[in-house]
Order: sequence, then structure tokens, then C-alpha cells
Amino acid sequence: MTPQLYLHNSLTKQKELFQPANPTHVTMYVCGPTVYNYAHIGNARPAVVFDVLSRLLRQLYPKLSYARNFTDVDDKINTAALFQGVEISQITSKFITAYHEDMASLGVMPPDLEPCVTAHIDDIIDMVLKLIALGHAYEANEHVLFHVPSFADYGKLSGRNRREMIAGARVEVAPFKRDPADFVLWKPSTPEMPSWESPWGRGRPGWHIECTAMIGKLLGYSIDLHGGGQDLIFPHHENEIAQGTCAHDGEQYCRYWVHNGFITVNGQKMSKSLDNVLLVRDLLKTYDGEVMRFAMLTTHYRHALDWTEPLLNQAKLSVQRFYRAMAAVQDATEQPADQDWQQWMHKLCNDLNTPDVIAMMHGWAAEALGQANAVRRGQLKRLFKQAGHLLGVLQQNPLQVLQDQYHHTHAKAHISDDTKEKIETLIEARQQARLAGNYAQADDIRSELLQMNVLLKDHANTTSWEIAK
Repeated sequence: MTPQLYLHNSLTKQKELFQPANPTHVTMYVCGPTVYNYAHIGNARPAVVFDVLSRLLRQLYPKLSYARNFTDVDDKINTAALFQGVEISQITSKFITAYHEDMASLGVMPPDLEPCVTAHIDDIIDMVLKLIALGHAYEANEHVLFHVPSFADYGKLSGRNRREMIAGARVEVAPFKRDPADFVLWKPSTPEMPSWESPWGRGRPGWHIECTAMIGKLLGYSIDLHGGGQDLIFPHHENEIAQGTCAHDGEQYCRYWVHNGFITVNGQKMSKSLDNVLLVRDLLKTYDGEVMRFAMLTTHYRHALDWTEPLLNQAKLSVQRFYRAMAAVQDATEQPADQDWQQWMHKLCNDLNTPDVIAMMHGWAAEALGQANAVRRGQLKRLFKQAGHLLGVLQQNPLQVLQDQYHHTHAKAHISDDTKEKIETLIEARQQARLAGNYAQADDIRSELLQMNVLLKDHANTTSWEIAK
């Protein structure tokens, strides 16, 4: 019996049975990155979470259409392009490629559709025109704005009152607005900015209208599921609902809203001011992508995830343990284990409860490492294969992984004493440079060690090192 999927719906503030409009074809849209820089770990969490959800939906339903966009026109992109003296496409194409590389390293499968805003300007203009014609938007001072009081249900997703919404949106209360909460659908561009011809002059779209227009074009006026980070609930997703509902005669814009929690770093919010924004590609120099993905799945997707070295070390140990267990039953013939699998699927279908399914997998590992019964060994082999596929982990040959781990563990022991002494001397010199505030010299020493294939890990008072694979 196929288990039923329950998801926490941010719109109703409760866990609900997922019932798509068409049980043979599910539609899902997830807000993707603004491509002006490399992806940080906060960008990676929704990619991993909704990758797991997409894998599960494909298991449960005959067809899934999953779209995740790229925002490739934005003030931050404009600033970077102006600074470098290049077209915005040179900035965005570089970071779209980098995003694909980084997400692939985390085991994230490509979605079915990856629309870019700049390819849908005509669709955006058409939707703005429709909103004006229906009395939900107006032109003022070369801008087009959505008139928030025209949509009675505005604020239902976020649960904010009017005063909170105006403050939280951080909108400029321009004199040409009919209401302080009104937000921009189209705005003029200065000569050096990207712009497109429109009925209101040369300009560019506002942020919120972009996703709504792309959804309408690619997935339909009403979709089953919309995902993204918790930070997007207001104003972005609130504004999406207003636009999408009003443009399509009150038709429900989205049936289920799913949001993942924030990532903190050692208990602190990621920010440039704290210098703790962790880029995925930098972390991949130290940690295996599969370990990073596993670390994200050890916390429920709706809860905050604190990114720490102990979290990653524990994830590494767990992944190694699972591979040892898989290697122990590698020679067995796969056997069905319907009862175990139904129980595991029931836990995953309970609002993507990845911590619970991982705990169950640890039980399988304990069995596999000491299991003599041939049938049970074959069942465990299949269970790990099925579970690994849905979680997007344990996708490598376990015997090869264990062999690589052995060589990596013993690599340090095979280094000559002279080389070890040189490494330790350089690490000490780097520590002295850091204490003296000479961070440029410290970075140069780290680079020299990297060229020797040496990875550093800074702790509170010491620095440890290991040889990279």
C-alpha cells in the first residue's frame, strides 16, 4: 500500500494531506537563486530539501513538473556588471554554471524546468497589463504598482497585520503610491541599467511579478506546490499570491506552500558583517558533498539548522558507517522488505521527516554489520538502495568508498618526516601571522599548503591538518 504524503502548509499553518489537483500530474515551483555570486550554504538548503521532495513526488505520482528559476536581472547583478564594465549576462551565465556545479556536488538533480527572468519579459509585461485592466494595478510616475487594498486576502500567508506588512516590506512610501503597501510591478531604468521596451517606457520588472509570470507561463494559473526559504514568505510569496490570484479571476494561485528554515553558523546568522557567509564551493574543498547533504538532512527541513564542525564530523561518521553496512551485504541477492520499506516511507511522507528515517537506517546498519541470514542481508541491501535514492545519498560503490577512506586515513602516515616537519612549520608560521593580524600572509601560507594537498581545519586554539583525497 502506497503511503499518503502529509506536508506542513504555510498557508493554513498546519500539516495536511497532500492532494494535487490532478493526481496523475503534480506541479511544483521553487524560488531559485539570484545569480550575482557563488551559492552559499543557505542557498543550498532549499535546493537539497526540494530535491528530496521532488524525488518522493516522482515515487508517489506518475508525473511531476518541477520548475526552479534563476533571477538573472536584479540590482545586485546590475551593480556587479557596472563595476566590472560587462553585460549582466556575463555575470549571470558565470554564476549559473557555478550553481549547477555546486548543486551537482551535493547530489541535487536538475529540475524539469529552469526559467530565467530575462527570457520571460514579454510574459511579465502581459501579466502587468492584465492586472491594470482588472483594476488591481496602476501606472504612476513611470512605475506600475500593484494596489494592495484591491486584494482582500492580502496577508493571509504571513499572518501579519497591515502595520507589520508595511514595515516588513521595507518599501519606499513614495508620494505617487495610492497606498503605502503598494509594491512595484515595473520600474524605469537609468541609461546604464538593463531595460526593455514596455507600454510604460523602457524599464525592468519588479522582483515579485517575475515568479508569478513564469509560473503562469510554464505550469499554469494554479499550481499544487510552491517552495522556498522561510525568508521569502513575506513579502515575496505574499505578493506572488496577490498577483497570481488577481490576474486569474480569483483562481487559487497555489494549493500548498512549503518553506524550509534558516541556516545559522555556529549559532549566528550568516552575514557579511560577521564574515561567516560560507560558500558551497569553499566547503567542498574540505568536506565531501555527500557528507554536506547528509548533514542538512539530519535536521527537519522546517527547523533552523546550525552549521558547525561537530555537525559535519558526525555526518561524516554516519555516512562512513552506512557504507560499511552496505559493504557488509554487498554480495547478497536483493530481497523485498515490504514491511520495513512501508514503515520507512511512512516516516518520510510525514512532512519529510528525514531525521526519523535516518534513525531507522542506523538500525538497519547495526543489523547489516552483524547479519548472517542470507535473506535478511538481501533485504537490507535493497532497503539501503531504495532509501539512498530518495534521500540522494549513499550513491557510490561502498567497496570503493571504503578503499578510498583507507588510503585517505593512512596517507598521513606515509608522509616523510621532513615533509611533516615542513607542514607543521608552515602551520605555525600561519598561526603567528594571524595573531599579528597579517591575514594576507596567513592566506598565502594556506595557499602554499593547499598546493601540497594539505587541508587545514581551524579550531578554537589550534589548527589540525589532513591530506586531501
